[in-house]
Amino acid sequence: MKVLVTGADGFIGSHLTEALVRQGHDVRAFVYYNSFNTWGWLDECGEDVRGKFEVFSGDIRDSHFVRHAMAGVDAVLHLAALIAIPYSYTAPEAYVDTNVKGTLNVIQAARDLGVSKVLHTSTSEVYGTARFVPITEEHPLQGQSPYSASKIGADAMALSYHASFGTPVTVIRPFNTYGPRQSARAVIPTIITQLASGKRNLKLGSLHPTRDFNYVSDTVGGFLAALRKEDIAGHTLNIGSNYEVTIGETVRLIAELMDTEITIETDEQRLRPQDSEVERLWASNAKAKALIGWEPAFGGVEGFRKGLRQTIDWFTDSANLKRYKTEMYNV
Repeated sequence: MKVLVTGADGFIGSHLTEALVRQGHDVRAFVYYNSFNTWGWLDECGEDVRGKFEVFSGDIRDSHFVRHAMAGVDAVLHLAALIAIPYSYTAPEAYVDTNVKGTLNVIQAARDLGVSKVLHTSTSEVYGTARFVPITEEHPLQGQSPYSASKIGADAMALSYHASFGTPVTVIRPFNTYGPRQSARAVIPTIITQLASGKRNLKLGSLHPTRDFNYVSDTVGGFLAALRKEDIAGHTLNIGSNYEVTIGETVRLIAELMDTEITIETDEQRLRPQDSEVERLWASNAKAKALIGWEPAFGGVEGFRKGLRQTIDWFTDSANLKRYKTEMYNV
């Protein structure tokens, strides 16, 4: 297939672009334009995929450019988004412009151009604090941050085009993805990079919330399974491990794997406003298993340990660690 990946320069997008190339797809990578002509993490892509994909540098907020980038493609995997929750408290308009308007640009172009499949990326943050567990796709949506509100809007916009015009949109809803290349704004890279840089007194936010962590290759596998599957337009699919763990337990497990004694200091700037914190996330992945045949390779506590080990190995490589500013809080 001729496939466009928006947000291909990011954490998940770069891994997904590599996987698509390795599967033999004709890949067009949509990256965020910058005057340095950098392609984000695609600058560090595997040698086996280097030079084997097309790059379009632009802005997802520009409808003309989006339409240009989508011309002639069979499928669009839409990952481009602003995702940092703390930054959404101070720049909410940017989240609406990027996440809602950017999604509108993609699905409107898909409708006009007759694209055969659109996989729109959601987030588990749209559920807010779990009202029941495990969380199914029927769980109510709760905007507990400007970021999550913008993603709820983007999801609704995407699905409205399926309902209104028959646009072949499927919503892929990953839970907390982690792994190599992730930004240090996320908790697992924050822990690992602090320890790898020699710190033993860790500065962290809340430790009691629970998360359903999903190793990046499992998240990528969910996209690939959905891309292969026919007749899934209009569906929303959780991509999660179905394993719940607290942030505190995650810190202790990482310290154990890195053979390090630690103390923890609460850093006030890392705390979300009280009612904005998502206290509990735990995914039901039953629908993804039934509908697209996907299930996590890194499920359960042993899968989590395996994924953390691979993540630690990547971040503690000096060539990778030097890319991170471990002395500061990454918003």
